[in-house]
Amino acid sequence: MSIKIRKLDSAAPDFHKSLHAVLAFEASEDEAIERSVVQILNDVKARGDAAVLEYTQRFDRLEAKSVDALELPMSELEAALEGLEPKRRAALEAAAARVRGYHEKQKIECGSHSWQYTEADGTVLGQKVTPLDRAGIYVPGGKAAYPSSVLMNAIPARVAGVREIVMVVPTPDGVKNPLVLAAALLGGVDRVFTIGGAQAVGALAYGTATIPAVDKICGPGNAYVASAKRRVFGTVGIDMIAGPSEILVLCDGTTDPRWVAMDLFSQAEHDELAQSILLCPDDAFIGRVKDAIDELLPTMPRRDVIRKSLEDRGALIKVRDMEQACAIANDIAPEHLEISALEPHHWGQLIRHAGAIFLGRYTSESLGDYCAGPNHVLPTSRTARFSSPLGVYDFFKRSSVIEVSAEGAQTLGEIAAELAYGEGLQAHARSAEYRMRHSG
Repeated sequence: MSIKIRKLDSAAPDFHKSLHAVLAFEASEDEAIERSVVQILNDVKARGDAAVLEYTQRFDRLEAKSVDALELPMSELEAALEGLEPKRRAALEAAAARVRGYHEKQKIECGSHSWQYTEADGTVLGQKVTPLDRAGIYVPGGKAAYPSSVLMNAIPARVAGVREIVMVVPTPDGVKNPLVLAAALLGGVDRVFTIGGAQAVGALAYGTATIPAVDKICGPGNAYVASAKRRVFGTVGIDMIAGPSEILVLCDGTTDPRWVAMDLFSQAEHDELAQSILLCPDDAFIGRVKDAIDELLPTMPRRDVIRKSLEDRGALIKVRDMEQACAIANDIAPEHLEISALEPHHWGQLIRHAGAIFLGRYTSESLGDYCAGPNHVLPTSRTARFSSPLGVYDFFKRSSVIEVSAEGAQTLGEIAAELAYGEGLQAHARSAEYRMRHSG
């Protein structure tokens, strides 16, 4: 049965309206979820461990006498790593090494070091860069198990120099995923609690007698987790509120259409709301991709999810040329952007807005998800226009450093006093003037 994926043409007069209709996505704020999250957060803030324990028993059917009993010993993480099948362990260790290597390079290049300079009058100005004291990582449990996300969240925090990394992961009915636990060990996680949901976010944000309060919470989760992260922002930092996964493929028609079809599938299989779009100037090639989609879809275990995703939010778009494809890509600002073309670097120079850019036909987005090295926690829903992938820089904070010399206080005092009087803030002005030699 042929899939009904929409086809658009950039030459159509209503193209931009049609495109933005495809892109439109607003996370529905379910009032019942919001009310429940507010109640859970307030309860955890007020009752701490007792509330966390009750919600864990209710939602995860996990019986424990104390929250202490929900913390996993490091020996269990070590046993999980030792128990992995050798080939899978090797893959996990290789991925961890590549992710760590990339973020260590990023640390050197991203302005992670303190600096200062001295002006002619002896005034010293600069910036002090320090890592966060403690980071919290939320890892989905139950149906979903994402060891790759453990590595992507924990490793940049560890490379940044965060003193303590606390991971929370729900384990419904006590079922633990050994690959997730092994990833936690390789990622440098210090403590692991088998709790989840809004109660875990609240515990990390406010702290309890057992679970320490963190400075920033990172990691994906369901609607309850996303709502909780949004509500605790300000008490703690958060990475982002991520929307459905997205891939945009720019292809000049020279790649195997089956490769392109499978790349579109790779995001569509995440969930029904994921978005997969192809931009191509070759109408005949678009037809071959559509044929490949119809051919390959029945072979996919998650074909029902892929079909709904492609039919509801996917698109095959005919463009005038690759230059126009790049312009449209900048408007879409996708999470993942593949440039599958003979001259990927040429077209890549035209891209301004994308979470991650995959250059060349051999660079499948899936390699970035697992083991290429750059972080796979990326901005979605057009937020790549103003935000960046998760990185080492997300686990630093910067303090301005100002040391004014006696001579500098004369010139700066005059400037500050004049502006302060202009703002009607006399104490500011007098504070500066007291340091000036001619002050009374």
